[in-house]
Formats: sequence, structure tokens, C-alpha cells
Amino acid sequence: MKWATVQDHIGRQDYGIIIEHGKAFLSLPELARRMKRTEHFPETLLEAMQLGDQLLELAKNLVEEGKRTGIIDEIKVPLEKRQLLAPIPRTRKNIFCVGKNYREHVKEMGPSDPIPEHVMIFTKPPTSIIGTDAAIPLHANVTDALDYEGELAIVIGKKGKEIPPEESLDYVFGYTILNDISARDLQKQHKQFFLGKSLDGSCPLGPWIVDKTEITDPHALRIETRVNGELRQNGHTSEMIFSIPEIIATLSRGMTLEPGDIIATGTPAGVGKGFNPPKYLQSGDIIEITIEKIGTLRNTVQ
Repeated sequence: MKWATVQDHIGRQDYGIIIEHGKAFLSLPELARRMKRTEHFPETLLEAMQLGDQLLELAKNLVEEGKRTGIIDEIKVPLEKRQLLAPIPRTRKNIFCVGKNYREHVKEMGPSDPIPEHVMIFTKPPTSIIGTDAAIPLHANVTDALDYEGELAIVIGKKGKEIPPEESLDYVFGYTILNDISARDLQKQHKQFFLGKSLDGSCPLGPWIVDKTEITDPHALRIETRVNGELRQNGHTSEMIFSIPEIIATLSRGMTLEPGDIIATGTPAGVGKGFNPPKYLQSGDIIEITIEKIGTLRNTVQ
């Protein structure tokens, strides 16, 4: 299933699944109401994810019954009539991000930089999140070096602490795409990642979350980033220095992970700073990040 959060023409938000090969949206709360089912579907996807593994089973059963009764045909909506928001428009805590997790990216950021021996973590605040097709602010008043980073993101689906690596994927709800927009000059000026990674609108996320059952191996996915049609990043998740199980185990070693937590797994080589001269983002630039089996996250710089 592809889980999405949408908004209609008067600003009402809803969540559900993408059907008909990406052409239609099906509201799960509306389907539950129409089916007069006793299961309670919360009003947001983040709240629904607190149901854990039960959510997927409930949704599957509801959709199967909806198909048999024909109700799905009555309430499905062409996706073009809804605006896709970030699947989780506002997380409950900061987004966890892994830095320097692809060897060639480490080299392009600093030829003398050592390969990390341990997982590097920084965060981006909830206020940085925007959805696909939303405008990325240029922030020309605070940065002259706005950059992109296409990444696979993990969405946690089950509460856990001290998670062993071999059990880590059991705690994953699904996968989505994240663009870790970065102000390189702020990173350099402040000697740390947070300010340069946390500008408003600097975390495009989406276009939806693909359930983990549809991606049997998250380390076997092609990642491509294009800017104005030019292929900039052409990587593969098999190239990660630290695997997803290692990342989840490290984060949960002394911290509780909860449903709806998002973890960005790092970016391949090909970011703007890695070119000579650098190819930083400009107003009007269109960034498209495509990850195999998920889809394309597309945004334009304001």
C-alpha cells in the first residue's frame, strides 16, 4: 500500500491510500464510516500509525470488503483533485538524519575527510517539512549556498528500544523519499549541521509512504536526483556505509523510537557542493528525486 495525506480545495486534510496505479486516492476514514465498521480510524495518518501492525491488517480487510460492496468506486477520488501533502505533515519529534553514509559523498564533501567509524546523526525540526510539489524557500537573506540531498527515509511503525539489528526491520512501517535541503555556508559558519539543515521548508518529504511489505530489501534501490532534468545523483542503497539495521540499532540503544519517527539514511554522491564550481540551487530550479519502488518527490525552489 501507498499511504498518503492529502488536502482538498478548501483546505481539509485527509489520509488514506493511493490506488489505481497512482491515479486515485481512497480515504480510509471515509471508507470505514461508509462501511459502518466498528474499528476506529483516527483522523490523521500519524495517529493511525499508533495502531502498529494492526493498522495494515485493518486497512487490507476494509479495502477488500469495500471492493466487494462497490463502495470504493463510490468514494475514490482522482488524485489530480487532491493536493499531496507530506505523508506526515508534522512529526512529533525532529527527523533523524544520517550524515556521510555513502563513501563517494564523503569524498566529494572533503577529499581528506575520513570515512566515519560510527553512525553520524543530526536532526531537522518538524517546521522544515513540506510535501511534494510544494515550493522550497530560497532563503536568500540567510544563505548563498542552498543544496539538495536525495535520500531514502525510514518510517518507524512500532515502539522500541534496544532494538537488535536482526529485528530492526520489524519496527519499520514503510519507506519514503526525503530531500535534505542544506545551507552549506551556514554549516561551515556554525561548525555543526543543525542550523544549515533546519531552515523552514528544507525537508521535502513524500510523495507517500510505501508499506514495507512492498520493499523486501531496502538496500536494493536505485536513487536518482535530477535538477532541471540534469542527472546529478545516481546512487544505490547497497552503497550505504551503515545499513538500516545498524542505524536503527544505534538510535534505539538509549532512546525509544516511536511510530511516526522518520530516519533519513544519507545521500549518495552528486550534491551541488561536490561540483567544481559548486552547483547550488537557484530560484526556479526543479528538483526531482526518484527512488525505485517508491516514486518521485518533486519540488521547485521559490
